[in-house]
Amino acid sequence: MAAGLQVFGQPASTDVARVLTCLFEKNLEFELVRTDTFKKSHKLPEFIKLRDPTGQATFKHGDKTIVDSRAICRYLCTQFPDDGYKKLYGTGSLERASIEQWLQAEAQSFDAPSSELVFHLAFAPHLKDVRPDEARVAENEKKLHNMLAVYDDILSKNEYLAGDDFTLADLSHLPNSHYIVNSSDRGRKLFTARKHVARWYDKISTRESWRQVIKMQREHPGTFE
Repeated sequence: MAAGLQVFGQPASTDVARVLTCLFEKNLEFELVRTDTFKKSHKLPEFIKLRDPTGQATFKHGDKTIVDSRAICRYLCTQFPDDGYKKLYGTGSLERASIEQWLQAEAQSFDAPSSELVFHLAFAPHLKDVRPDEARVAENEKKLHNMLAVYDDILSKNEYLAGDDFTLADLSHLPNSHYIVNSSDRGRKLFTARKHVARWYDKISTRESWRQVIKMQREHPGTFE
């Protein structure tokens, strides 16, 4: 039973957005406890260390507490396999193994350069006395460009990253990708310049679950309200 699911954080957080999308895909009832971890008094190094402007997601279910957003999504899929969208974590061992490979790739290779771009392209322009670091932008832009070239090749053969069904492999990429695409023309081109990546992003970003998260982010803008 899905009673007692709590998420602590802000919808604007990439980690929280990842968890919220999963909850909506699984059609689970939950309580969002909004917290503010970013304050103007924070020093910049500490701010960057958070990887996103509003901190991690904290999830509670009974006496279970999880703070890693990807681990939370895995937990929700394994704990509530028959709720909502049932293909999110695969329906067999081979599918799940493929999804896990992509989750690791996203966490280990996609997250770092995309998080840097989220900060420098989407958030730094809104912060006083903080200028986007052009050298770091260019460096991470190149890393993401090269990675998306690999994605484009995979997506020329598959509808989604782990096959022909939308899964956690795709969902996990949504929060950072959304901020980059909507930050500037420069960020948008990283995803629209490649035919198959553009088609993939358009499909995953128009899912109803993600639309609900975007609505929550607009209602609770968080850092810059």
